[in-house]
Amino acid sequence: MLSRVANALYWMVRNVERADNLARMLEVNEQLLLDVDHIDLPRIDAFWRPIILSTGDEELFDEHYPDGGSSEIIQFLSLSSSNPNSIRSCIAQARENARTVRDQLSESIWEELNGLYLFLQSSEANSLLCSNPQQFHETIRKSANVFNGIISSNLSHDEAWNFMDLGRNMERADKITRILDFTTFLPQKGAEASLIDHHWNATLRACGARSSFQSRFHNQISPKNIIDFLIFDRDFPRSVRFCIDSVDAALHRISRNPRGSFSNEAERASGRLLASLAYGSVEEVLEQQLHDYLDALQTQFNLIGEEIFREYVLLPDSDESVPAIPGESISAVVAWEIQQQQEQQQQQ
Repeated sequence: MLSRVANALYWMVRNVERADNLARMLEVNEQLLLDVDHIDLPRIDAFWRPIILSTGDEELFDEHYPDGGSSEIIQFLSLSSSNPNSIRSCIAQARENARTVRDQLSESIWEELNGLYLFLQSSEANSLLCSNPQQFHETIRKSANVFNGIISSNLSHDEAWNFMDLGRNMERADKITRILDFTTFLPQKGAEASLIDHHWNATLRACGARSSFQSRFHNQISPKNIIDFLIFDRDFPRSVRFCIDSVDAALHRISRNPRGSFSNEAERASGRLLASLAYGSVEEVLEQQLHDYLDALQTQFNLIGEEIFREYVLLPDSDESVPAIPGESISAVVAWEIQQQQEQQQQQ
């Protein structure tokens, strides 16, 4: 497969997954605050702030909204064109990726994605976000589920499908850690701290994990059990371990190299991380501190993403145009790729 096509399919699905997970975080936060009585406006604003921190967009948000509160945060993460990680921007990037590889997609995939894109560009979307933000984010989530369902059931599970599966699970693993990390940004003292117990329940809802969690832990809801389930469960399709297992399997299907060995650095990185998750424990996470552990996971996700880019996308004659890859948790390669996509959009 051409590297251009593989890259477009990978990012198409990854951007839709990013929009879906962001909608889940916002929808559950809105629902959570409806369940809590006697919380004033300043505390509501403080409760929304951790979502901006968990997505890493706080500097851009403060630049555009120096005194922004909860309504500005919802608008910034949902429909802001100036935020490259907003729901609207993610779907716009996904649609542009899809447009360049229309011959690889079924009509129903294009129609679903294009329909969502047109909705987000309309005045109807802005009106719905203002009047009923929970319904707005539910609409995004349901459309993303339909999109993924069509891909799963209507396309041959060939090399193109493997790159889409790879992108979905890479993004899903990253966002699960960010949803978990949200709790570490919440106030630990004062009136707001009472919301943390409510938030752990909401975390399960954000990940669509409530029923599966109850089946395994018999409704014994505790931070320890939730962390264990969302990171280490081998069967739940949104756990970090399941996602990385799927990433490793997709990489080996693409290379046709048997699992348990590696033929490139992407497979080596995914195999190493999968082994640490398979033999890890929640006790180790708590001993290391949740935020630090999740930060280390995100760094490893970025490493896998960088190696995928090197192996399957980066051409030898384009080496000089790609920035040096630092060790920070935000990948320079990913930032460069997003910039390339935005420039392509501007040229259309």
